[in-house]
Amino acid sequence: MSDAPAIELKGISKAFGPVQANKDISIRVMPGTIHGIIGENGAGKSTLMSILYGFYKADKGEIFISGNRTEIPNSQAAIAAGIGMVFQHFKLVENFTILENVVLGAEEGALLRPSLAKARAELTRLSEEYELKTDPDALIEEIGVGMQQRVEILKALYRQADILILDEPTGVLTPAEADHLFRILRGLREQGKTIVLITHKLREIMDVTDTVSVMRRGEMTATVKTSETSPEQLAELMVGRKVLLRVDKMPAKPGKTVLEIENLRTTDDKGVERLKGVSLNVRAGEILGIAGVAGNGQSELLEILGGMTQGTGNIRLNGDELDLTGKYSDGQSRRARSIAHVPEDRQSKGLIMDFFAWENMAFGYYNDDAYNKGAFWMDNAALREDTARKMEKFDVRPPNPWLTAKNFSGGNQQKIVVAREIERSPELLLVGQPTRGVDIGAIEFIHKQIVALRDAGKAILLVSVELDEIMSLSDRIAVMFDGHIMGERLPDQTDQRELGLLMAGVDGSDALAVAVGG
Repeated sequence: MSDAPAIELKGISKAFGPVQANKDISIRVMPGTIHGIIGENGAGKSTLMSILYGFYKADKGEIFISGNRTEIPNSQAAIAAGIGMVFQHFKLVENFTILENVVLGAEEGALLRPSLAKARAELTRLSEEYELKTDPDALIEEIGVGMQQRVEILKALYRQADILILDEPTGVLTPAEADHLFRILRGLREQGKTIVLITHKLREIMDVTDTVSVMRRGEMTATVKTSETSPEQLAELMVGRKVLLRVDKMPAKPGKTVLEIENLRTTDDKGVERLKGVSLNVRAGEILGIAGVAGNGQSELLEILGGMTQGTGNIRLNGDELDLTGKYSDGQSRRARSIAHVPEDRQSKGLIMDFFAWENMAFGYYNDDAYNKGAFWMDNAALREDTARKMEKFDVRPPNPWLTAKNFSGGNQQKIVVAREIERSPELLLVGQPTRGVDIGAIEFIHKQIVALRDAGKAILLVSVELDEIMSLSDRIAVMFDGHIMGERLPDQTDQRELGLLMAGVDGSDALAVAVGG
């Protein structure tokens, strides 16, 4: 192993207008290691790595690759320097095959056929060497997110990357997919690759990294060997205070039934039945968590309840039927019935990315009396004042109502959506993946807000692929598999192994027997 760092950044600074994203940052990443970078949302992690990958140019500072000072004005220069990057939101063409995506931008000559033939052979070799099994002829739109991430890694390896940067790589993965990714990363390390892992998940840092650097508010606060630290110490370094790494809540005091679902069914536009007779209920003052591997009907359940799609069956809110197919089955009608919805995908369904934060704060609530002056005019000043208050309460960074949604980090985008919905004090809160891509301090805050809503007597339906979140936040847990409810459990009477079996379609007494070794 070389004595020279694979990556060395010296005195890197970067500002976006008045916002100082990076402040005089220096970091060394040794070759053949997995180096974690953690920090709160908006700490500057992604900006720093975007500078390394040539997406941004630093205002000042130097970059050294394998001991050599290197100018990286663009991503092509980064690729030429042996750097590859896998982004949190994948950069794939959905109606292209895996093979076409891998070769895209790296074609040799004007004729595509020879490039594809060479790429196919190289893709086969890389897939076998790094245990990244794929079907090169599969369309991106037909494969899951775990496989799409493998394609992104293969793209980087195909371009001969020796340094691989992964930005929040498990944000869209199930626990099983995340574990498989970690096996792949360890294999890459054994092959001599250098990996930089940007994440806010302490479990991932402790499980897979050799060294971890901590950023806070644009500055590098510490670099430690992973074996010589702890989740509690890292959390405190990230946010500057002690952080509770579990949900602190009193036992629920469930009241009347708020939501009743009977025999709910829906079919997608390809004719595939996604919900197959789902029946559930949620009471006032409780959190019902829905566990399951992504793609087993949880999204469709939330979308029907939130008025984003239609279905058949019966849904009652406080005893009154909700429209499932007619003019009152839309999101606006649901909000009028005091149903708030934090959608799973904040960017495509929770925000309008080119709109200002204050405009997004009225998204779905533009008819609110507080925002209107007479019949035709919105009170924009009142809306901006309300937005500033909510941004301060939910610690949105930067707390600027005039920034467009796309200029916030993913975690701060999530805070905007959560603030908008929770502050309505709804009778029923639908919340999908509430802390996806959110840092440890913000996770603690969002969990407290959800629990406070429960303690105020509201009903909450929670969908999350994070089993830790489901186990610690829910008062009851229902498990979904293939559009069915496999069963319900109380958190203190089950464990992740039993829930995992139910998520895999092993039901009832069979799951219990396997879980206890029967």
